Amino acid sequence: MHIQRDHSIGYVLIAAMVVVIVSSCGTLASIGAGIGEATGAIDSRQADSIRETGSRVERSFEDFTPEQEYYIGRSVGARVLERYPEYDKQEANKYVATIGNVLVLSSERPSLYAGYSFQILDDKEINAFATPGGHIFITRGMMELADNEDELAAVLAHEIAHIQESHGLQSIRTSRITSALTSAAITGAYVAGSDEVAELTDIFSDSIDDVTQTLFTAGYSRSSEEEADTAAVAILRRAGYSPRALLTFLEEMDTDWEQDGPGFMQTHPSPRDRMEDVEAALHDDDSDVDERRTKRFEQVIGSL
Repeated sequence: MHIQRDHSIGYVLIAAMVVVIVSSCGTLASIGAGIGEATGAIDSRQADSIRETGSRVERSFEDFTPEQEYYIGRSVGARVLERYPEYDKQEANKYVATIGNVLVLSSERPSLYAGYSFQILDDKEINAFATPGGHIFITRGMMELADNEDELAAVLAHEIAHIQESHGLQSIRTSRITSALTSAAITGAYVAGSDEVAELTDIFSDSIDDVTQTLFTAGYSRSSEEEADTAAVAILRRAGYSPRALLTFLEEMDTDWEQDGPGFMQTHPSPRDRMEDVEAALHDDDSDVDERRTKRFEQVIGSL
């Protein structure tokens, strides 16, 4: 069989082969590079570049580091604040943060790179957001829909659960990030110039867009929402709040639900569908709402 020995063409062919096989095993990338080097299709520097890139693509299927998760979430959080103004009353924000941090300690991810943060958004839209890395936002409209502190806690627990289950990261883990490293495999690390660097920068920027699109427009998958609701019930129970508050909040939300409505209605399944998931996760002995917390809640809501 005739072997094409033109180095530029041969390198592209071997790199393309690595792109196909590297997602299953970095060792195969090393084998492919060795074959290319042995046949003269690529030189030793090109082979080393393919081996290193293969290793990096393989690692892209593992979890992001806590630092990476935080900075991705910070960038997404900045997008949220570009769209919604912050509510600047310190007492109300402190109240939400206090509830949120109690819930965090009862979650399965109580510790993050920079901890959790909670911020009220000064908007009547009914909505809430959780970005990777622990940034949680809730609108005044969402807070005012709640009837008591336990229902407010239920909303926050749902958002904490999205972070606990890494739902935001999952929207980019197997697409944009992998595409960036695949692009590196095609160009080769040592021959990458300004154009290739710019391309990779754009791809990583698009990864932030992926998460933002999920929060604002597309929403999480039905299975992710079910997972977040089930986890929220467990978080509420461990924190001493009534898990049934999530069910009563969804019932309240269902009364004015519009399938094509704004905000939360665009990005979440109908409350009626979610109620079935919550009911399945509840126990017969789940506690009722504590009225002492309700009085505290009413004081804060009255000041909004």
